[in-house]
Amino acid sequence: MTLTIELFTTDILLMINLLPESSGSLVCIKVSGKLTDAEYKNFIPQIELVIEEFGVIKIYIDILELDGWEWRVAWDDFAFGIKHWRSFSKIALVGGRRWEELSAKIADKIIKADVKYFGKENSIEALTWIND
Repeated sequence: MTLTIELFTTDILLMINLLPESSGSLVCIKVSGKLTDAEYKNFIPQIELVIEEFGVIKIYIDILELDGWEWRVAWDDFAFGIKHWRSFSKIALVGGRRWEELSAKIADKIIKADVKYFGKENSIEALTWIND
């Protein structure tokens, strides 16, 4: 299956962009700007298609340019996490803020997937780790 994620909706560029490193059961994304609930809801079905094909996937998320999100995104992400808590084997989070690192450490303790945080200077290390 070729992963195709619609990046445009009514001529507006979404804040979730698929990275070229994505392949097979590995999804690599960059999230930037302020993430809206509409953008998140547009993206999730695409991830679910990959989960449907592979069962368990790995995800690399670059949030270095994320400026925040609408409150509804947090709720929808929580619901998605509950629905698919067994669908991820590894999650690499690349960021630049202390609270992001703490969030990754907490997530690593409460979900099945291995979750690891990488600082902005370690994005290549994150890709290596997620591919192992």
